[in-house]
Parts: sequence; structure tokens; C-alpha cells
Amino acid sequence: MSDTTLSLTRTEAEERTALLAVDRYDIAVDLRGLFEGEVLESVSTITFRCHTPGASTFVDCVADVRSATLNGRELDLATVSGGRILLPDLAAENVLVVAAAQSDTGSGNGILRSVDPSDKLVYVWTSFEADDARRAWACFDQPDLKAPHAFTVSAPETWTVTSNNGPTSVEDAPDGGRVWTYPDTPPLSTYVVVVNAGPFHEIREERGDHSLGLYCRQSLRPFLERDAQDLFDHTANGLAFFGERFAQPFPQRRYDQVFVPNMGGAMENWGCVTWTDSVLFRSEPTHGQKAVVASVLLHEMAHMWFGDLVTMQWWDDLWLNEAFASWAATWASVNATPFIDGWSTFLAQSKLTGYAADMGPASHPIRGDVPNVAQAMANFDAITYVKGESVLKQLVATVGEDAFVEGLRAYFREHAWGNTVLADLMSAVGDAAGRDLSDWTTAWFDRAGTDTLTLTDGEVLATGPDGDDARPHHLEIGVYRQAGEALEKVGTAYVDTDGPRTAVEGLPDEADLYLVNDSDLTFAATRTDEKSLRTMLASAGGLPEPISRAVAVSTAWNMLQHGELSTDELLTCVLGVLEVERSAGVVEPFLQMALKAAEQWSPTVSIPAQLARLADVAAALAEEPDHRSPALRTLAASASTEEHFAILDAAAADDVDLTWRVLARRSALGDYDAAAVEALQERDPDPDSFVRALGVLAARADDEAKAEVWAQIYDEKAIPSGMPLFGLATSFWRPAQHELLVPWAHRYLDEIEKLSAEGGMLTVGSLIRATAPSTADQAYLDRALEIAHRDGQNPTIRGELLTSADTLRRVLRARG
Repeated sequence: MSDTTLSLTRTEAEERTALLAVDRYDIAVDLRGLFEGEVLESVSTITFRCHTPGASTFVDCVADVRSATLNGRELDLATVSGGRILLPDLAAENVLVVAAAQSDTGSGNGILRSVDPSDKLVYVWTSFEADDARRAWACFDQPDLKAPHAFTVSAPETWTVTSNNGPTSVEDAPDGGRVWTYPDTPPLSTYVVVVNAGPFHEIREERGDHSLGLYCRQSLRPFLERDAQDLFDHTANGLAFFGERFAQPFPQRRYDQVFVPNMGGAMENWGCVTWTDSVLFRSEPTHGQKAVVASVLLHEMAHMWFGDLVTMQWWDDLWLNEAFASWAATWASVNATPFIDGWSTFLAQSKLTGYAADMGPASHPIRGDVPNVAQAMANFDAITYVKGESVLKQLVATVGEDAFVEGLRAYFREHAWGNTVLADLMSAVGDAAGRDLSDWTTAWFDRAGTDTLTLTDGEVLATGPDGDDARPHHLEIGVYRQAGEALEKVGTAYVDTDGPRTAVEGLPDEADLYLVNDSDLTFAATRTDEKSLRTMLASAGGLPEPISRAVAVSTAWNMLQHGELSTDELLTCVLGVLEVERSAGVVEPFLQMALKAAEQWSPTVSIPAQLARLADVAAALAEEPDHRSPALRTLAASASTEEHFAILDAAAADDVDLTWRVLARRSALGDYDAAAVEALQERDPDPDSFVRALGVLAARADDEAKAEVWAQIYDEKAIPSGMPLFGLATSFWRPAQHELLVPWAHRYLDEIEKLSAEGGMLTVGSLIRATAPSTADQAYLDRALEIAHRDGQNPTIRGELLTSADTLRRVLRARG
């Protein structure tokens, strides 16, 4: 096979869809070579029809092809190139059999074999979005050639195998190990099938009509058992909620969730979701962490309907999968879990990343041009997920939830097990709402950038990006008057913008604050009059609802990013809210925002003083039982006085996680205690505790310490993806150590240049994103842009560089 793996183009996919219909896949997978080695073997038998007998096409296989026969005749393996096997002279009905072996099982490109560092047990998982099924076995790897899959898996005798449904039999193999046989799946796209294996710990529970399973590596057993009931509750409630709201119950009994090592996120495989096991937190999770787990669980579950049952035709509608699942997750969180402030949390935490991505040079339409799968990979970003979710929330506000749900029911009913484009969804919603949504669709989904809505003299002035016409917006303006320390709501004006100027009906003349986009119904940068702004900055904590407080604080953050507020003004606003905030759903995001503002957005000389301000507020908030844990964690990141450390030392006596955080803070302040690190690592039950130890080392303002950690990240690639890697990078990049870190920022660009050719979800989606610098200089920005704009640059790397460089440009401006 040639060294260059080709990326499937949209044109090639359309041609193959017009030519073929896939009847079924029968796939034999042999994992026994992974017990002590690196090779996964497969035999893929594909039964398919050709609408034009005599025509030719190709099948995808990015592995070592050992043999291939088409309708009983041997194919010439010398023609295998670019991850493709040529299929000449097709019959009307065809059977293709391809035997292949994959030895790249350590990079995370579709398959990962990992060894638990604590007990040396081996685990294997697969994750195939967008086109990595071809790395495991031969297939027509595109979303609109759906077919049933039947797996037969040979595995070591001590391993448990999970796939899209339960096995029909598990038998001893004559040549060693066991053979797991699975029934046909429903017609599925190649990217949502799965095979995982290892000596998993399994917990099962019957809930309603479903058999629910949870799996993890043995070393994480106590953490899974701690969280199991919450996971079962959220799963059962989510299946019931979505089944009823979509008028389409999940159609198979078995629903498994497998927590695997060294995975950056989660993947919506039909009936068998894989998760990063870093969400099995190694200390008692906070309210915010529990909310994130519930949200991810519901996001992946929503994909069972939107993505698996009904699948986009091509990757230009990737956003439709991801944005819908994100919207549905928040919707279900509010209605079917204890996390009823989900929309406030979404605004305070996630939505700000969508605004940041949309204001930078990597912004793109939600529905973008995707000429090939490589470009699709670049769209796994905050535009697709977060702005997409926000726009769906605006759609629901525009047509009404009842009409939206009725449209969804018709959509699932009509397109079950098929493929669709955006127009199919929008016509179903439009029919239910009794309106034509074609212009609305074009305005919101086919244009990049964020509109600005400004309230002045009783009108909403709406401007689009770069001065273009704005989109139509349905929003609320909250009217508030000061009542002592509180802001009392005295009215709400409902506005549907029409053109550049829209008069606001029924807006009281006298108010202390007009809060634009109250309830956060639309996606826009909002501005208000000077009096309202001053009231908002000084008294946002007096607003009566969490969503209103989140709107106020996020508006201030947006103004900071645009250079319209100082970091000090932003901190005054958010710290003022935190002094009185009682909603757990927004306390943690506000604490995180305040820490970022104090540590990254403040002039270097001001960082200690700003962190001390935050530490005082966090110390006071730690007296509140409901907020104690996130407040103490923030205090550990900002502690500045002996009084702060005394509070932390008392709280950390039996709290391993908090002790790690305190050690890292002391290390950053010049007090690195190697003996304390070694002692803590010995008593930490986390099998990945070495990452926490490296985090304490990484925090040191010492070049040799930075080099040691860097080698573990980039040379050894020893750090698990996802949260462990992000946490370590946060310890490494300490903006107060600016002068020391500037050369390391350039070193990051050196690594980017090496990684550009690797691609892969783990490499790009986790490593490059997680380790991006939080401080740099102008020379870094210039070089980052040059690398991003090189001909042939990996689209995902280009987008990451452009977005992170734009954020750093704004940070440097804020620092003055």
C-alpha cells in the first residue's frame, strides 16, 4: 500500500452511493494478537449489489491487506493503494472477502490497545468516526451506505468483549481463547459499529424494558461502583424521556456504556457507547462534574436517534448530528435529571467557547463545504457543537417547543434507518409549525460570524458580521429596577428583529437595567445603554434568576474579549456575582471564568493581586456546603496568603485530589516538595496518579522541570487523552511565568509541524488542543498564522491554530 492514505471526497461518495447498495457485513475480528502484541486481524465479508453490472469501484481498507477475493476470484494486491482496494467488473450481486491485519494499534487512530500502568492489564477499544472503520477491516466507509453488521470476535479467554448488542454465544475456540458471536445489528453506518475488549469489570441492571450495562478497567472498579446508580438513573430516565418525546422507543433491550482508558471524549456507537474513563473521577465529583457526566451521557444517547437511527447523508451535515445531540442533552438534563439549571450552565460554560470560535479567523458556517472527510474532521469544533446547539435553541424559541417536537417525531418516523440532509429536518419542523423556514435556514446555517444586537432609544439595532445584514432573532429584553441589593424584574419585552432596526413595543421608559437576550434565547453579541451596563457590572448578582445572571456575566466576558472592558471590570462583575450566587449550576463556571480572567487575561504584574481577590471570594464561598468543593479547588489554584493555605491544609487532610492541587500551587510559587509528591502518589488510588505528580512538577518555574514534563507529553506520549492531558497542560502553562514559557510556546509550534501529517482524532482532537499555550508573544502569533495558512495544511490543525492564536491576540491586548 502507498504511504499516502486518500481522504474520501464527497464526489466519490456520491458516485459510490449511486452505484452500490450494501446488503450486509459479516466481520470476523481476531483480537488475540493484542494480548501481548500489536496486531488486530480481520476478515470482512461484504455482500452488496451493483446497479450497473460491469462497472468498477473501490472498497476502503487502511491496513495490511493479506488477501482479497471478489465473487471467488483473487484480486491483484499490487493495485492496493491509498487505503483502497480496486473492485473491477462488478456483478449485479457480489461477495467481497478481505483478510487484513492492523499493527497500528497504539496511536488511537480508530483502534487503541492500552496497558493499565497499575496492574499491566490490556484493554482494546475502537472508535471509528469519521472514517476509521477502514483501519480495522475492509468496508465502504461513508455514512450513507448503511447495512447490518454481524461480528464474530476471537479474544483471549480472560477478556470480555462488547459490541453493538449482546452476544448470542460465547464458546471456547479450538486454537485458544473464546469466540464471541453477535447477531445482526440494524442497518448502521460504518462509523457507529464497535468492538471493545479486555478484562472489564461489569455491572448490569434491569431498568424498565432495558438491560443496562456499565464496564470499566479493573483498577477503576471502586469509582464505577460509586457512580453506578447515578449512571443507571440518568440512562433509564434519558431512554424514557427521548423515547416518549420522539415517539420512538429505543428498539433493543441492551444498552451498554464502556469506560475506556486514553480516550479523549465519548462515541455514540449504537447500543454500546464508549467513554473516556477519566469521567470516573478519582475523588468525589462536584455538582458541575456530575452535570457534565449527565450531559455527555444524554448527548451520546440522543445520537441513537439523531445520527444512528437517522444519519446525515454526508459530513457537511455533521453539525446536524452533533448540535442536535448537544441541544437534546441540555433539554433532557433540564427535564429528566436533577440538573435543572442546565441552560444557565450551558451559557456560563460552553456557549462562550462558541462565541470565541465564531469571532476568530477560523469561523465557518454551521453547515460548511466539506469536499472530503479530512475537512469534516476539522468541523468537530465549537461552531458545530456549541453554536449549533445555540441556533437550535433559537429555532425552538422561534417555532415553539411543541411544533419542534412534532416535527422531530415526523422526521424520525419518515426517515428511520435512512439518511437525510438538513432540508429534511427543516421541512418537517416547518410543516409542524406552519411556516416556511427556508430563508431562516439559509440565514442561520449558511453564514459565519456572530450578529450584534444593541438596545438604544427603544430600538434594537441589529448588525451582521462585517456590517452585513443580521439574521432574524427572537429574543427577550428583561427590564429591572434596583430594589436595595436586588434587581427586581418589572417587565419583559419580546422582540422579533426585522432588518437593521426594530422598535421594541411595551418597553418601560424608566429602568436601571435593560438586559438584552434575557433567557438566552438567541446567539448574538449583545450591548445595552451606558446606565444599564454600569448597573449590570456592579449588581449582576442581584438579578433574580441564574439564567439572567449568566447572561449578564457572559455579556461582560464578550466585551472583555472585544477590548470593550478591562479585566479588572470583568472580575469586579463576576466576583460580585460569586459573593451572592447560590445556584450550583453556575457557581463552577463562574469560578472557572474568574480564574481564567485573573491568571491569563490580567497583565503579568497584576496576576498575584487578581488571584488574591479571587482567593478571598473562594475562601468565603467554601463556607457554603453546596459550593465547598469547587470553591476549595479554585482556592487551591489561587491561594496567595498563609491564611488561604491554612484553610486548604485543613480541608485537604483526607482529600487526595485537593492535596494534589495544593502541591501544584505551592510548586508554582517556588515551593516544590518532591518527598510530598512521592508520598501522595503512593497513597493515591488513581492508577493514573503519575499524571498528577507530573502536574506538580510542571507547575514549577523551572526550565528543566518543564522539559521533563514536555518529554512525557510529546516524546513518550505517555499522558492519557482528555481530562488528564488538559489538566497537566494547565499546570504547565502558567501565565505568570510568561518569560520562561515564551520559548516553550514556540516549541509547541515545532511539535505542530511534526504532527501535521499524522491526523487522527487523538492526535489532533486532544493533544494539539489540550497543549495549546495560554501565553505567548507576537512572534508566536505571526509564526502560528504562517503555519496555519501553509498549502496542504491539515484542516483541523489549521482551525486549531487560527482559533487559539486569535484568543492569544485578544489576551495580549487585554494585558496591555
